[in-house]
Amino acid sequence: MKLKICWMYHDLMDLYGDKGNIQVLKTRCEKRGIECVVDTCTLDEEKTLADYDLLFIGGGADREQGLLVNDLLKRRDAIQEAMDQGSFILLICGGYQLFGQYYLDGDGQKIEGLKFFDYYTEAASRSDRCIGNIAVEAALDNERIIAVGFENHGGQTKGVNQPFGKVLKGHGNTYQSAFEGFYNGQVLGTYMHGPLLPKNPEIADFILRKALAKRHGECTLEPLNDMLEHKAKEVMLKRLGL
Repeated sequence: MKLKICWMYHDLMDLYGDKGNIQVLKTRCEKRGIECVVDTCTLDEEKTLADYDLLFIGGGADREQGLLVNDLLKRRDAIQEAMDQGSFILLICGGYQLFGQYYLDGDGQKIEGLKFFDYYTEAASRSDRCIGNIAVEAALDNERIIAVGFENHGGQTKGVNQPFGKVLKGHGNTYQSAFEGFYNGQVLGTYMHGPLLPKNPEIADFILRKALAKRHGECTLEPLNDMLEHKAKEVMLKRLGL
């Protein structure tokens, strides 16, 4: 069994340890004997994105988003082709924002998004910045989980009609929001850094199953010993009073 991952803009979008998400996916594959190929794709680099089972874009500040947006917009058709062929997409923070209509930064500069989805992002005042640990009740298709992470974003993402989950503690898509992230069955966008996957092995395996389905159809993953991961999550939930 084989999984191919394309980590897009690895040299620009890697905020708050987002590279850890790639390491978790690779390690969980290796423990199961699944061959995991991780390629990177940055500015002006040729890649056939539809060849990959999973596309990943991490988080970045306004400057980094401004640097890559023209390159990303040129790849819109290629990303659409990848989605049409069944690739799964994981987006963190800035990556999540760029799949929407636009991002209006703190200086009033408008960064156009890929416009795949209706949501849009506008910078908030400094007093409304969303920062701190967060816990979210989410449904991974039919599996209910509690996810934990760390958020730090000034952008307020509005118009999300398919949120990833309900906020239990923290902010989410907007300051003191009830909901966090976006999930439509194929694209998962979230503000949860930390990185997201080390303390949320259920999400990691969910993403692996969704991505592997493109090449291999529906599959069952061998259970792993996630005692340490669950202990880390328990510590965070206790810290949040949950």
